[in-house]
Amino acid sequence: MDLVALDIFRTVAAEGSVTRAAERLGRAQSNATTRVQQLEEDLGVPLFLREGRRMRLTPEGETLLAYADRLLALAEEARQALHPGAPTGRLRIGAMESTAAARLPGPLARLHAQWPALSLELRTAPSRQLADQVLAHQLDCALVAWPPPGLEADAPIERTPVFAESLLLALPASHPPAATPADLRVHLLAAFAQGCTYRRIGEDWMRQGGAPVEVLELASYPAILACVAAGRCAGVVPQSVLQLLRTPPPLRWVPLGTCDTMLLHRPGYATPALAALQSALLSHQDAP
Repeated sequence: MDLVALDIFRTVAAEGSVTRAAERLGRAQSNATTRVQQLEEDLGVPLFLREGRRMRLTPEGETLLAYADRLLALAEEARQALHPGAPTGRLRIGAMESTAAARLPGPLARLHAQWPALSLELRTAPSRQLADQVLAHQLDCALVAWPPPGLEADAPIERTPVFAESLLLALPASHPPAATPADLRVHLLAAFAQGCTYRRIGEDWMRQGGAPVEVLELASYPAILACVAAGRCAGVVPQSVLQLLRTPPPLRWVPLGTCDTMLLHRPGYATPALAALQSALLSHQDAP
């Protein structure tokens, strides 16, 4: 196995197609096909099931993919360690939707301007999924609301606090004032998928009112706010997201307290790129 072949294999697995993988990597399709076939021959097992033009991982391919993520991440870490004074290479960052929209544009722009040779990749997902991807070497670091639901207390992960988000429960404008969960007249929560810390906070607060809580899963804050405005449900929104809106919707807002956003990474992972990102985040936090 060589790193180039593993990178091609991983890209084909992600795209489900040699054609799309070759385009993404800037390679000829025949070259990508040959490298995957050679890898299968070297390992003595099929890595993909060919279903027309679609390629799906075999059980052996799934096993290799986990190792490929770890090997390629370690190789990138080693390359960066050879240039301790200059962040270069690639940094794969994960973030919640709210953090990506409200907190990252400034720090990432500053980071790119200062270190143009550093390639930044951003992926969004709920907090628990991001933490799992860091542990699986699929991300180098991630910004998550702490603690992610269901994450083991002793999970091998390091964290640095970078933001404190003020959370608000959005209610329809026609809803009576709600000082406590017992005052709620809606019992449907519009929220992101399982694994979202803000969803868990909203569910826990609403359940204190004694009524069961149902969840309507949505994929964006505009969709959540639209459903709340329609009078159907409640929704948890960070104050920083609300401040992005030119004209906030005329809803009723209930403070839910604060939640820390942590920068997560694996123990021992300490590259110049990660240090530069952390510095950019903390500097932006302290800026007036």
